[in-house]
Amino acid sequence: MKSLRIALCVLLAVATTVVASAQSDATKTFDQLKTLKGNWEGKASNGKDLKVVFRPTSGGTAMMSEIVGDEDMITMFHMDNNRVLATHYCGAGNQPRMQASMSPDGKTIMFTFVDATNLATPKTGHMHALLITMPDADHHSEDWTFVADGKEVKEHFDLTRTHGSL
Repeated sequence: MKSLRIALCVLLAVATTVVASAQSDATKTFDQLKTLKGNWEGKASNGKDLKVVFRPTSGGTAMMSEIVGDEDMITMFHMDNNRVLATHYCGAGNQPRMQASMSPDGKTIMFTFVDATNLATPKTGHMHALLITMPDADHHSEDWTFVADGKEVKEHFDLTRTHGSL
């Protein structure tokens, strides 16, 4: 009986450590996203000028990214217990949700598809992945992957921080 109690205590301690580590990783990821606060300018893959604005909202519990342009798309980033989610309000008319994982060096955050609202079928065109790379405080890139009928279309943005006001 005593060995069973010890085994249960060890199991509980390990489970608590795993949950705390996951929450810590999610918090670090969300804190890294917060460093993107501000105005960004750059070029899209097609050479067109591009503006992106990141700003905290909802008392700092969410970050909003707005791609300013023809379709003015919004992506909301927020904590969901022990993970970070992004909901992309797409010009395609659906809202994919993607879950974050951050590289060990903290310079890359990969978002992968979880599910979507307003998606007619899994083959319907939707944003499926986002990779944000932050080599330094004044530069970042975004690699978006759109999937339609099993085919991927990729879009790459190279962005530089501008020091104007939000």
